[in-house]
This record gives sequence, structure tokens and C-alpha cells, in this order.
Amino acid sequence: MNKLFSFMAGAMCGALVGGVTALLLTPASGNDLRDQAMERWETAKQEAQQARVKTRQQLESEFEQMKNGIR
Repeated sequence: MNKLFSFMAGAMCGALVGGVTALLLTPASGNDLRDQAMERWETAKQEAQQARVKTRQQLESEFEQMKNGIR
């Protein structure tokens, strides 16, 4: 139990130091970072949507081929 507590305390301290360091060394303002994060999120969502549609079309095509006995 003591080792677990020590590990968790170290992890929390490391996360805190890492977060503060990142905030202090970041070259952009908070608003700029939020805007960039939102743009990346939207891009990732669009790419995931496109991949989902493409995969669904491919699987439906394969299913139809298998259903018709064509392989």
C-alpha cells in the first residue's frame, strides 16, 4: 500500500510539474491553443467520418459478394 501511495504521489507531482512547465513554455496564448485544438478535433472527426463511410461501403460490398456466392 505504501508503494502504491508513493507511486501515485510521484505521478501527481510529475503531472503537476509537467503541466506548469507546458503552460510556461508554450509560445501561443490560451485562446490560440484552444482554437488550434478545436481545429484539430474537427479535422480528426471529419477524417474518422470519412474512414467510417469508406469502411462501411467496403464491408457492404464484400457482404453482397459473399451473399451472392462471388468471392
